[in-house]
Amino acid sequence: MNAAELRGKSEKELRDELLALRREQFNLRMQQGMNPDAVRSDQITGVRRNIARVKTVMNEKRGQNTGEKES
Repeated sequence: MNAAELRGKSEKELRDELLALRREQFNLRMQQGMNPDAVRSDQITGVRRNIARVKTVMNEKRGQNTGEKES
């Protein structure tokens, strides 16, 4: 997933994507708690970065909707 793909999505699709990523993050943390060898740390890192990407694009879209200008 990259930011260019996310920018093409609507607000609702971004919220749904964020919810799915948070659920995935939760499930990975639970798996890691039960069996630390079952989850690779790069999986957790990747999900965290994807969450950050989605939130960044959501904030960009919010800025465009309110008419703010970048300085």
